Amino acid sequence: MQKLLMITGGNKGIGKGIVDAYKNKGYQIISIARNKNTEADFADIKQVQFDLADVANISNMMETIFKSINPENVQGITLINNAGTLGQITTIDKKTASDIAQNIQLNITAPLILTSSFLSLTNNWSCRKRVLTISSGAGKNPYYGWATYCASKAAVDMMTRAVAIEQNSLKYGAKIIAISPGVVDTEMQNHIRNSNKTDFIDLDKFIGYKQNGALADAGRVGKEIYTIDHNDMHENGAIAHVNELR
Repeated sequence: MQKLLMITGGNKGIGKGIVDAYKNKGYQIISIARNKNTEADFADIKQVQFDLADVANISNMMETIFKSINPENVQGITLINNAGTLGQITTIDKKTASDIAQNIQLNITAPLILTSSFLSLTNNWSCRKRVLTISSGAGKNPYYGWATYCASKAAVDMMTRAVAIEQNSLKYGAKIIAISPGVVDTEMQNHIRNSNKTDFIDLDKFIGYKQNGALADAGRVGKEIYTIDHNDMHENGAIAHVNELR
């Protein structure tokens, strides 16, 4: 019997940490990302090269993936909506319409469609089913210069709570959780540190995270996300925090 992980943005950063954690636990991995990871340890990962900004074709992409999966051989399947973007760091009056649209498309429109497709395609599957979406403290705490990112992560949390209510009413419903990973040492943090203080007044605090060794390792965070997926600490619709495990 197979244990399957489908993950967006599994080629780098937190996504790669998640892939490593699940692979070490015997999961077969399907990574959906715009670019492939060419490292040797990804040789046995099924990589689907797809740009999630192309929201009109996400459902077709998911249907193609599921054609190769026999539900009778699946012990458990998890979808992790990990891909996301901070976008342009600046006040809302200075953001371009295209950046706002791209931020919302990748951070919430794509996870909504992916979740919809996943749940529809596994509706009658009796195996263990999970949908995890990477959230952020920015979904609860506003940051200067991050308006669209904060709004999209708040939407992720509410999506999680609402979909969980729907799934609780089904015979073979899935467990839906949003996970805030904390401040992790990724390309996004490098992007933040290279921003302009005029556009992001908390810049010094985030520079300090790096200088003081306060950034979490992506590999460790991946293991902690695996733990959240596989324990019963959280009810359906919960907003979980990796820091709770430390």
